[in-house]
Amino acid sequence: MSSNAEGAAARTDSQFLGFDPDALRTKYRLERDKRLREDGNEQYTQVVGQFKHYIDDPYLEEIIEREPLSDEIDVVVIGGGFGGLLAGARMREAGIKQIRMLEKAGNFGGTWYWNRYPGASCDIESYVYLPLLEELGYKPKKKYIDGLDILDYSKQIARKYNLYDDVCFQTEVTEVRWDDDLERWIISTNRGDKMLARFVVMSNGPLNRPKLPGIGGIDSFKGHTFHTSRWDYEYTGGSAQGGLTGLKDKRIGIIGTGATAVQCVPHLGEGAKQLFVFQRTPSSIDERNDRPTDSEWFESLEPGWHQKRMDNFNILVSGGIQEEDLVSDGWTEIIRNLLVMVKNEDEPDLSPAALYAKMELADFQKMEQIRKRVENLVKNESSAESLKPYYRQFCKRPCFHDEYLPTFNRSNVTLVDTAGQGIDRITENGIVANGQEIELDCIVFATGFEVGTEYSRRCGYELIGRNGLSLTEKWADGASTFHGMHSRGFPNCFMMGHTQTGFTANYPHALNEQAKHITYIVEHCMNGNHQVVEAGEEAEEEWVKTIISLARMAERFLADCTPGYYNNEGKPSERSLQNANYGAGSPAFFKLLDEWREEGSFEGLEIS
Repeated sequence: MSSNAEGAAARTDSQFLGFDPDALRTKYRLERDKRLREDGNEQYTQVVGQFKHYIDDPYLEEIIEREPLSDEIDVVVIGGGFGGLLAGARMREAGIKQIRMLEKAGNFGGTWYWNRYPGASCDIESYVYLPLLEELGYKPKKKYIDGLDILDYSKQIARKYNLYDDVCFQTEVTEVRWDDDLERWIISTNRGDKMLARFVVMSNGPLNRPKLPGIGGIDSFKGHTFHTSRWDYEYTGGSAQGGLTGLKDKRIGIIGTGATAVQCVPHLGEGAKQLFVFQRTPSSIDERNDRPTDSEWFESLEPGWHQKRMDNFNILVSGGIQEEDLVSDGWTEIIRNLLVMVKNEDEPDLSPAALYAKMELADFQKMEQIRKRVENLVKNESSAESLKPYYRQFCKRPCFHDEYLPTFNRSNVTLVDTAGQGIDRITENGIVANGQEIELDCIVFATGFEVGTEYSRRCGYELIGRNGLSLTEKWADGASTFHGMHSRGFPNCFMMGHTQTGFTANYPHALNEQAKHITYIVEHCMNGNHQVVEAGEEAEEEWVKTIISLARMAERFLADCTPGYYNNEGKPSERSLQNANYGAGSPAFFKLLDEWREEGSFEGLEIS
């Protein structure tokens, strides 16, 4: 096509779409480049040493005292969040009785145990997010369930499946070591335990270790500080519902504008004398439109509705096609835009390249809508412009909230936009940003969790397999697994997570599929009295090759994204491709697991 023809096509696109795609591509690239940093993931500070208090548990009602354990158990599950709960539940359904749960917190709940900040709630509708809804006969109160209700629901799952029968709370694993002679795992903890386990399920969770920004002077501030995952209600007053009366005479600064900040900023703005929101990159803020569950609708649902709804949502957010959009919200709108484009074409081009181009335009449409929403809700033009996200929707986890943007219309709330550069430094009196010091009484870190760091660092313990080989050593140049859940040299050990598995925005769905798969294998070994199950060398090598080849499909998209944990803080090329998710998408991955189980030969595993 000639340059004149290309120009004419671009003008036609602009007239039809209401925006100029080329101009947006340029804008996205410029905004991304502002935020690129040489230090990538190293920009964050570990919560160790003088910062270790940031991971203390403020929610403990009492300290559990017990003697160290040195017994033997069939299955030990590490982690009491949805992953661990689902593993325990599916194994109970399979008739496995000896299950011990290990959890460093004071109860079940995982991320919902720790994240009790004001306004904490789910950003995916509860009818697909909450696992085991039919099994428990549970009706969520509303479309987007509150965090404390999710915490309570987690406890209900544990009670339903008798997971409180053998649980060690307030217990941190320090090492998991394979004994070849015993053909058992030896699990050491901070409570002096040396328990033996035939099988170990590691469900440490992707959002379990808080991170702090590596800002100069972070240790010099003389005021009060805390991380949102350990909210200090003694200081702020109030509760998860808000009412932060302890802040009425306080100047508060919050660092971070991701999903957590979006939910708690309205409550901080309402309670504080003055609130300063320090922003490096704005989040995409879509309409939430929460509402109570329609009892008549809920009671009309037919058996099997929950899996059907989860699958429908997952296929659509993964870019697949469904006859009906059962959830029909901001998460699935891009694919609806794409379908409209295709239907409006007389002879639609459905080649991969054409669909990629159409998907980009559908994404542009969605983000133009998001930016227009900012204009409509934020009165100050300068603040509104700073709050507009210029990147593809799924470069960062999209947010859904109806009070966040209007909070910036309050006279006591100031947006401190750093144009992608971040804070200059922290002083004993406050924060310096854009060359200006802002004095503060308290700094709230809404800076998220470690995601792209080394695996054992996020777990908090080392896994040591055959011949003393540690997982850190084996994975030094990248993860190596079969189906993301087994790693050769670490027999009878199952890893739940997103590395080399199918990623979905609705993470509990992925955990449920993994829990069913792991249970199938454990049940087979126990029923057949098989002592050891391990990934075959060739099968693992082939899986790694598959992961690398499919990961290349997402390289272009991630490279064009603004920095964040989805693209290794703007350095996707430095992250080994083999640490990626299954690139064909989670629907294809779940189908692959289903067909593997149906085939029944346990291909790729060595069982003895």
